[in-house]
Amino acid sequence: MLHTSVFSPMKEFSMSLFKSICALLITSLLVQPALAQTSAEAPAPAASVVSADYLIGPGDTLQIFVWQNPELSVTVPVRPDGRISTPLVGDTVTVGKTPAQLASDLETALAVYIRTPKVSVIVSQAVGALSQVQVIGQVTRPSGVPYHAGLRVLDALLAVGGLTEFAAPNRAVLIRTENGKESKTKIRVGDLLDSGDLDQNLLLKPGDVIVIPQTWF
Repeated sequence: MLHTSVFSPMKEFSMSLFKSICALLITSLLVQPALAQTSAEAPAPAASVVSADYLIGPGDTLQIFVWQNPELSVTVPVRPDGRISTPLVGDTVTVGKTPAQLASDLETALAVYIRTPKVSVIVSQAVGALSQVQVIGQVTRPSGVPYHAGLRVLDALLAVGGLTEFAAPNRAVLIRTENGKESKTKIRVGDLLDSGDLDQNLLLKPGDVIVIPQTWF
């Protein structure tokens, strides 16, 4: 009788502890998949598909993130007129701007409504003409050349098959639009091809246009 009275409480305590541990283990097994599912379902920020110096063009898709203001964060296409429409700000010109420049413009506009806005702009889809370098005029295949970092004049000319017999290569022009302003730079392509003048092998940017005019005679 003494043996039973001493060890029965210990046995009951051990069984109770065992049941508690089992309950904790079962709860843990049930909770972990739920947490994993929640984590998996949380959308990760998309990565930009272009370089930092990419110039936004019509047809591109932009993700606008306004930190701590999710109601102002939107995904919008760049319209054919080169503008986007966002909450509070309304229409904003985007063509010819880098993502960072557009983000700065949106921050300035939003500062009227919210305190110290922080905006990030991500190009999630680049389909506009500004994702290419256009080579037109007296070349074998006038067309757009997909832009990549380090692309130069000679690379673009080779990609379109070179010049025609009617080309005036030393009167070539590089047209570039930055911050909404257009500039023109003369390129002596003939000197580049015939004499190896590497000063004419300019580094290109997305959206550049190379024009090869026709010879006068």
